[in-house]
Amino acid sequence: MRAVSAATVLIMAAGQGTRMKSAVPKVLHPVCGRALVAWPIAAAQKAGAERIAVIISPEADISGALPDGIESIPQQEPDGTGGALRAAAGIVAESGTVVVLSGDVPLVPAALIADLLAAHDQQGAAATVVTAVLDDPGAYGRVVRNADGTEVERIVEAKAGAGDATADELEIREINSGIYAFDGKALAAVLPALSNDNAQGEYYLPDVLPLLKEAGGHVAAHVSDDPAVVLGVNSRADLALVEAEARRRILERHMLAGVTIVDPAATWIEVEVEIEPDVRIEPGCSLIGATRIGTGSVVGPHTTIIDSRLGADVSVPHSYLLECAVGDRCNVGPFAYLRPHADLAEGAKAGTFVEIKNSTIGAGSKVPHLSYIGDAEVGEDANLGAATITANYDGFVKNRTKIGHGARTSVDTTLIAPVEIGDSAYTGAGSVIDEDVPPGALGIARARQTNVEGYAERKSKEHEAKDRDK
Repeated sequence: MRAVSAATVLIMAAGQGTRMKSAVPKVLHPVCGRALVAWPIAAAQKAGAERIAVIISPEADISGALPDGIESIPQQEPDGTGGALRAAAGIVAESGTVVVLSGDVPLVPAALIADLLAAHDQQGAAATVVTAVLDDPGAYGRVVRNADGTEVERIVEAKAGAGDATADELEIREINSGIYAFDGKALAAVLPALSNDNAQGEYYLPDVLPLLKEAGGHVAAHVSDDPAVVLGVNSRADLALVEAEARRRILERHMLAGVTIVDPAATWIEVEVEIEPDVRIEPGCSLIGATRIGTGSVVGPHTTIIDSRLGADVSVPHSYLLECAVGDRCNVGPFAYLRPHADLAEGAKAGTFVEIKNSTIGAGSKVPHLSYIGDAEVGEDANLGAATITANYDGFVKNRTKIGHGARTSVDTTLIAPVEIGDSAYTGAGSVIDEDVPPGALGIARARQTNVEGYAERKSKEHEAKDRDK
């Protein structure tokens, strides 16, 4: 892929899209874990753009949501796509080549930006328009070429007004994608001549093309074979369509890289997720945020993993993982909940109905079932019996529990933090441990059992006596 090292990329993001019916600016709505506007930014960065600037509306300042190093330019008036470029006239004038993208058209790949620049340079054009040929061009602007088809004459809107497409032009299937490459100095020279003498009182960017031709420039077209490059978002319905296509592409990318996705229709993977080859994703899984999954792991069915790191050969069915780390060859679930800062070392287990948060579980240690482990340090090769609980909160602060290497807690043990269970120590079943247990010792804290003979018969007689007195 050719690097766009000498190009400036301008991304138009001032339009708010009233049909979104949202307090959130349109271009900040997420698509597969990435804001709409961040998609063209990421594509431009991957293509190697020298400079990237986003043209924004002062009424909805999104500059704080932009990645580091991305400039923002205010478009003071909502005066159209041409007005957006006029707002950025200073950057345009000092740029060799300018690529124009839209902040609400996310599925523009880096390769297309690079190919556009290559075609633009090869033809020595003042402007190159990315076009697409659609079976149903609908309301998209039509691309009118010259007689021999080598140059773009103009772009006409598919509306019913003066200067818009004629009936014959509406039959044209080649449409304007809204993606352009310009010679910066040539564009800067004609921007002041743009007219807003229309019903909307707006400046239209396609109107610079005839001006460039009048100035002696060549206007070329670069045809994309990917119809998704024209998929824009103006409503929640549009957002769902774009997200479905983005998700399909993400899943396809992982499958082509060696990941088995058993049922793509029942699998959600966000754009920043990284998965190594030979991972198997069972149906009903959601992989979200900065999640990383190592080779040989089996995820699901019906598992959600958010901003977490899984090593190699991990098994995690029917579980929920949030901001945690799971080492190689660990077993998690079914029905486990790993909360932030749960850290399982190699070969550890968090089993059925186990919840772990802000705790380290040592290599080979097991928390098999029905336990809550919070704010704890568990050594290597320990085993925590069913219903082992760390009572970490005293009503004011969270306290920590330390469980040593090779320690064994019996069923229904409650550990009142702060407390320490030494290496190779044991606890008795049903114990409430609120004092440290030395290494190798057995800690028991429960009342001695008493059996009351004849108790059932006595209770029965008491019940019969009550019935007679009624």
